Amino acid sequence: MDNGTSGETLRIFYDGDCPLCRAEIDHYRACAGADRLAFVDVGGTQPAPALGPGLTRDAAVRRFHVRTAEGRLVSGADAFAHVWRVLPGWRWLGRLLDLRVFGVRPALAIAEIAYRLSLRLRPRLARWIARRP
Repeated sequence: MDNGTSGETLRIFYDGDCPLCRAEIDHYRACAGADRLAFVDVGGTQPAPALGPGLTRDAAVRRFHVRTAEGRLVSGADAFAHVWRVLPGWRWLGRLLDLRVFGVRPALAIAEIAYRLSLRLRPRLARWIARRP
């Protein structure tokens, strides 16, 4: 990231070797607001990129991570919420996950459970997407 001179707000770490991850990132790249996102491929076929403090390549490949413009590392459903808040078409969903009830974000907690369950399906989904024409 270039300290904000290009307007980037998030650095997104994704596994470029995973067809499912690539498809999702390709979708985000095509969205309005994507110019505020920096996409960092952490897949194994690339030389190891600079990930910053608190993130290893292994962790970045296993779980979705973003780093905010302030340098804070966020992962899982909370990372998706950060991405969605930047993209105008998805902003409503990011805001939904941010809603607090008695100091707790219940939608985010549910989304995190769903995300963790999806991680178990990721290999099968990736194979299915790879086979599609």
